[in-house]
Amino acid sequence: MTSIAGGHGEPNPNSSWLSARGFWLAYFLGLLSIHLILLSVPFVSISWAWTATNLIHNARSLFAQAHLYFLHIIKGAPWLSIENDPSRRWTHWEQIDDGIQMTTTRKFLTAVPIVLFLLTCLYTRNSTEHFIANFVSLVVVTLPKLPQFHGVRLFNINKY
Repeated sequence: MTSIAGGHGEPNPNSSWLSARGFWLAYFLGLLSIHLILLSVPFVSISWAWTATNLIHNARSLFAQAHLYFLHIIKGAPWLSIENDPSRRWTHWEQIDDGIQMTTTRKFLTAVPIVLFLLTCLYTRNSTEHFIANFVSLVVVTLPKLPQFHGVRLFNINKY
């Protein structure tokens, strides 16, 4: 395997940075700050603030990348050679913890959208329009994380 950038000591840092110390706290603080910013807008109700927080989280992750795009569509690693990279056909989600299923990192990244959905349902008092938007968002973000979908390309989308 040919590394383009060196010094990190790992063959593929894509598979380890989500397990780094302090990541969960930073993730929670980023999510909380998004929610508090939305709550500070005068014309946004609490229901809409929770729905917007959920949709922003599921559409955009903490680091301003699309959650679905960042974890489930982009393949390979940016610092590894395309020719020799064994993970060039894996999405970022499939590279986490070297593809091992049900690790604590994967459980955390799966549980956060579910807990956020439940909180959103609680604070929106199960309003129909909020529920539909949040549920569709939850399904789109959670379904690709299931172990049964590891390496699966629906309708040959993102096959190559």
